[in-house]
Amino acid sequence: MKKVVLAGGCFWGVEKYFKKKEGVVSTEVGYANGNTPEPTYEKVCSGKTGYAEVCEVTYDENIVSLEKILEYFWKIINPVLLNRQGNDIGTQYRTGIYYLDPEDLPIIKNSLQEEALRYRDPIVTEIEPLKNYYPAEEYHQDYLTKNPGGYCHVTDN
Repeated sequence: MKKVVLAGGCFWGVEKYFKKKEGVVSTEVGYANGNTPEPTYEKVCSGKTGYAEVCEVTYDENIVSLEKILEYFWKIINPVLLNRQGNDIGTQYRTGIYYLDPEDLPIIKNSLQEEALRYRDPIVTEIEPLKNYYPAEEYHQDYLTKNPGGYCHVTDN
């Protein structure tokens, strides 16, 4: 199994979207690459922690490739918007690809270069190693399954 951590704005829709993809074994929403210990939703929403709302995607690389995971990811975000997706605005809603395996970096960079050809403006999606990750509170896990009317900018749920 492999993992990649994806920031695509509000983490609820990213999680629900990837849960449906063949080869995805599990998903978990959380907070990544911030600068304070033990973040909470309230602290992250303050914009002072440096964390992004993310979805940790665990996938079976024998069924789905990282290239395909990234292809799915680009479909649900606007990578030229800084700190915003849909109606959600703030640094916690930035887009990012946080990798655990350094061998994934060339695949990620290639995917970004291909995606950049589709835009006039530069892509602002972060590509960084995963510095830290904390699972979000339980009520955020599978939120849109538990609350089908909940808002999310990801429409392919």
